[in-house]
Amino acid sequence: MNFQQLRIVHETVRRNFNLTEVAAALFTSQSGVSKHIKDLEDELGLELFVRKGKRLLGLTEPGEELAVVVDRMLMDARNIKGIAAQFSNKDHGQLTIATTHTQARYALPRVVTRFKQAYPKVHLVLHQASPNEIATMLQDGRADIGIATETLAEISDCVSFGFYGWHHSVIVPAGHPLEGVTPLTLEAIAEHPLITYHQGFTGRTRIDETFADAGLAPDIVMSALDADVIKAYVELGLGIGIVASMAFDPERDRNLSMLPSDHLFGENLARIAVRKGHFLRGFAYRFIELCSPALGESVVRAALRPETEREAVF
Repeated sequence: MNFQQLRIVHETVRRNFNLTEVAAALFTSQSGVSKHIKDLEDELGLELFVRKGKRLLGLTEPGEELAVVVDRMLMDARNIKGIAAQFSNKDHGQLTIATTHTQARYALPRVVTRFKQAYPKVHLVLHQASPNEIATMLQDGRADIGIATETLAEISDCVSFGFYGWHHSVIVPAGHPLEGVTPLTLEAIAEHPLITYHQGFTGRTRIDETFADAGLAPDIVMSALDADVIKAYVELGLGIGIVASMAFDPERDRNLSMLPSDHLFGENLARIAVRKGHFLRGFAYRFIELCSPALGESVVRAALRPETEREAVF
């Protein structure tokens, strides 16, 4: 048994049993992948995968048990390297943050600036992704920290912490009739074509639920991943927008107006998540603390202890 075999098992599960993708991800041949799997099964005396001809369809019962152990072993191997680096190069290394466009663009610049001032020799990677992709990156060990509003509180093998609360706001072209509607109502908004976020991004679910609870079905004519695109098309007059309030800049967005909407849409909570068992370098704890001073290293460590069963704290 060797680590390449373990990596292949892990990657095979992650790639939905597509050996072509596994081979590409591990820079080897498909025949080499198949041989490693067969050698491991022969050594263990077990069939780990359900097969149909040469295709792999899923895991057998022992394969499911082994996949959990493989995942843990690979994480421990990464942790060993992290521990060594922590003591040999305390202020050097790489920190990978998986986050959404909204967080990277509007919430993190000040945090990143302060972090780079404190750790100039740490290579910071901001990987922009969907909430589901962020969850997968945390689980696979490809990200040290995940930041998003959706999904993170629901991952069983991660711990998430509240980062900050935020609201949606309605934006309209300057001079739009809705500027004169006080107080703004959902009914008034629903009379106009809407432009807002894609499903699964930046609180879109809450927007949909708010209208549905009021018995309204607004005409969402366009959706986008980020507020800058939404604002551009609102400015062109294609509809009114619903964006995260923090995305509106009065200086930059002079041709738009933001309408008070906190009373219409509930508060959203951006979260910071880390995987249980994943070794965090000292500078990773510092990054989290820069995001929220209440999340000092001792607080995060306590939540990550194996005996801690909470998936989310305050």
